[in-house]
Amino acid sequence: MSVISEDSVFTSLQQHGPLAVEDSVYVTKPFSPHTRQWVKNLCRDRTNSTKYRALRSQVFEFLEISSFSQLDELLKHPEEQAHRSKRACLLLGNMFGLNGSPREIEARVSDYARTADAVVNSLKAKILKPYASFVDTTNEIEVANDPVTLLLIMFNDRYHKKARFEARRKLVLMNLAGSIDQRERETGIEEKFSTFLHFLNDYVWSKNLKIGEHDIVYLYSQHSEDTFCCTSVKVLNSEQGQQVQPAKGSKLTLLKRRRFTAGTRDIPIYVSIRKKPPEAKVLKLLRKNEKNPAVAVDDELGLMAVLDSVADIKTFQNHLTRSASKADSFMVLEDISDTLTGSTAYRVTATGSSPKTEMMKFFARLGGMRVEFIIHTNRSWLNYMYKRDVAHDEYEVKRIFDSGVMELLFPKDIFKLDHQIIRNDMLRRFRRNIEE
Repeated sequence: MSVISEDSVFTSLQQHGPLAVEDSVYVTKPFSPHTRQWVKNLCRDRTNSTKYRALRSQVFEFLEISSFSQLDELLKHPEEQAHRSKRACLLLGNMFGLNGSPREIEARVSDYARTADAVVNSLKAKILKPYASFVDTTNEIEVANDPVTLLLIMFNDRYHKKARFEARRKLVLMNLAGSIDQRERETGIEEKFSTFLHFLNDYVWSKNLKIGEHDIVYLYSQHSEDTFCCTSVKVLNSEQGQQVQPAKGSKLTLLKRRRFTAGTRDIPIYVSIRKKPPEAKVLKLLRKNEKNPAVAVDDELGLMAVLDSVADIKTFQNHLTRSASKADSFMVLEDISDTLTGSTAYRVTATGSSPKTEMMKFFARLGGMRVEFIIHTNRSWLNYMYKRDVAHDEYEVKRIFDSGVMELLFPKDIFKLDHQIIRNDMLRRFRRNIEE
């Protein structure tokens, strides 16, 4: 379900809906012709009117007012705003289960504001990099971390429409960041991530290498002209790789590999271990059209591995199971999918995914953790990086635009962007960077 559909849970951000930010603020003029027409339009949909009443009640409670007519008076008294800001932070602290002094809670709420800014900045830094000047956040909104300040900006007609929308957007993203932080504290994700790293170092990786030590190799690959899929790949050592000058249609890709010991063999493996940053989780909630992190974010801990062959992958799976037993834990593999052989199409569940993707994917439950594993051969990983319609850079563009997230966060009528043109332009740019 798209986040810009009628059934979206993010109705308050939609610029094509009844709660859209308008050129001027009319809430303090309840009997104006414009407000009367707005109420008629709102009442045509029972769900929207119910959402509006719920939001209005939250605004009134948050600001300690009983009607919109009191906003003008509140806007004129900064000292009263400061008092209500302190109360609002305590309310948010209780809602998100925060402990500590008022100052500590205010600091945590400010962290949520920084996460909200990071969501926008992460998109601006990569997927919208050529269009960064279009989506720059208004200075006054970027430096505002207090929720009461942001809320009052939404109703202050001195601020431009874009600034008032950005204030609303920041509040919505802050709320998602708070939900994610609460979920992380409830599940102990920081402790689990540390435990997982210790498990890998103590039981999985070879003792012949020091912790953090890697073997540097290069994958020298040839790619087809039609789809840029990998047709052949050779593993070169560091010295050999530095002597190669890739021609058109070939790629030279550096890997830093660890090793694990199976029997008498030390098997090389490239590993990328990740813990999603808060801004990535916020974006995932938006893409999934979901406000509950427990439902939408099921891959908080993840490991991607690249091995030389399918046989080595099977050996690694068995090694994981034995390693878990040595750590006094049973290990169960869940939600297994395997498209490495090409005989089975990848089951597309996420917007922007390609059925041509080749990988082995499963969740491993061990030691009180549930870890997502994505396993590749050298060839499938190169396809995951470079193949047309499959490459991860292209996938990132497609999932942000096709899910409606880009339109939700940067609506066309405010930011003057044609999202379809930008989507296709960024796909061409990433493709050119890959192939050239």
